[in-house]
Amino acid sequence: MTEPTLLNEKQIRNGKILTVSELNRLANQVLTQSFPLFWVSGEVSNLTRAASGHWYFSLKDSSAQVRCVMFKGRNSYLDWVPKEGDKVEARCTVTLYEARGDFQLTIEFLQRAGLGVLFEAFEKLKSKLQQEGLFDAAFKKSLPTHPKKIGIVTSPDAAALRDVLTTFKRRMPSIPIVIYPTPVQGKGVAIQIADAIQLANERAECDVLIICRGGGSIEDLWQFNEEIVARAIAECSIPTISGVGHETDFTICDFVADVRAATPTAAAELATPSRENILAALNQLKQQLSRMMQYQLNQRAQALDYLSRRLISPSQQIEQQKSQLAQMTLRLNTAMNQQVKNKQQNLLRASQNLTHLNPQAVLTRGYAFVQNKLGTIISSSQQLRQGDDVTLTFGAGSAEATIDKTNP
Repeated sequence: MTEPTLLNEKQIRNGKILTVSELNRLANQVLTQSFPLFWVSGEVSNLTRAASGHWYFSLKDSSAQVRCVMFKGRNSYLDWVPKEGDKVEARCTVTLYEARGDFQLTIEFLQRAGLGVLFEAFEKLKSKLQQEGLFDAAFKKSLPTHPKKIGIVTSPDAAALRDVLTTFKRRMPSIPIVIYPTPVQGKGVAIQIADAIQLANERAECDVLIICRGGGSIEDLWQFNEEIVARAIAECSIPTISGVGHETDFTICDFVADVRAATPTAAAELATPSRENILAALNQLKQQLSRMMQYQLNQRAQALDYLSRRLISPSQQIEQQKSQLAQMTLRLNTAMNQQVKNKQQNLLRASQNLTHLNPQAVLTRGYAFVQNKLGTIISSSQQLRQGDDVTLTFGAGSAEATIDKTNP
């Protein structure tokens, strides 16, 4: 679908009857061509942040206001979000929302009113201190894990102090707190802030020092962009935490301090260990120790049971020794009986053999043996001579004889 051609002045003078759409389109063309990109200042009012990401608000002064829109593609480049009552400077074009016939400004860029000079001073001091090495990470001090005392440089009436103290009470109520009071807003208070920091450094009674105040405009926080405050922080021997403003706020104090916290509450959390976390860790260690002790007890009990099964009373030992002795006696008797039996068998065999070899047994079968007077057994006739006296021994009895004759 093509866009209808815009009317020109000649057609209007000739009495062309315009539709509402044509009228608004022509008015938008005139406004767009008549107002190139320009700057306008005013106070933010009726701010609405749509789900689409676009911002709708009005800019007003003491006697007039104008509707504005800043689309997501533009506002996403900002590192801050305007709020009701902010004095701002907008770079914009004039347009007409044709569907409603609303005259409006389309914002291309938005900044806080009067920030040009402040930002220039901020960047100039930041560059100077950076070149001097005040921002170098090598010079940053580490925060103590378990501080014994914490110092706070702030106003006693500041809401930020209440937030910090509430956080301390929740996280670690046992840590003593020392407040070094000073105004944190207004002209000339930078010197007082620096004096409070120097006092804390001289007294050296704290392990960590928090410099804090709540959020606000750049003008409200400007005292923490002063060089005297930056140098007081740099010369402080106590580890420092900067908790100035909100998360999107940055001051020179943030760059010089040892640690930058997004908010005063975050500064308090960085300065203190969590009581709940410590108790949880201790409880975990307690449970581990209990488990280890129970394990060791179980091991010892098991070893004791094992040893107790091996442990024997004296009476049991005597009974066991008696039993062992009885078994030995039985084995010894058995061995002796077996040995006696073996000897008896050997003796019987020997007796039988001896019986077989006994000359007397031969004699009982009708044989006899001859002995001379000396008792020598005669086994050959050559041992005898005629007239020798001999003794004849029979199976039963003996006889005396004289040799009459020998035969070889």
